[in-house]
Amino acid sequence: MPLYEIETVAHIIISWAADEQAAAAVVEDAYPGERVVRLTRRPRDSWVISKSALGLTDSRIDPCNTARECLAKAAGDKLHAIRLYMHETGDDLERARKVIESNMVMGW
Repeated sequence: MPLYEIETVAHIIISWAADEQAAAAVVEDAYPGERVVRLTRRPRDSWVISKSALGLTDSRIDPCNTARECLAKAAGDKLHAIRLYMHETGDDLERARKVIESNMVMGW
């Protein structure tokens, strides 16, 4: 089954689906009412996010665990999770955004 990258106004979702129609249905199930702005079939069957490219390897705490906790507390609300992450870690807005968004892609 192919891997699709599905972008809405607020989310980027990575999911396996039989075809583009099934991939678009993933968004309708997860985020009803959100419009798909880009749908791309990935050329490979895996997705890799480089933590070093995002600047996430030099922290004293595990940013992924902290980000997942913030996402859970925020019930998946990205903006609220970013605020929680900034409060929790003292990181600036740009770093918090990168950490939260990268963890959303990983399916927190």
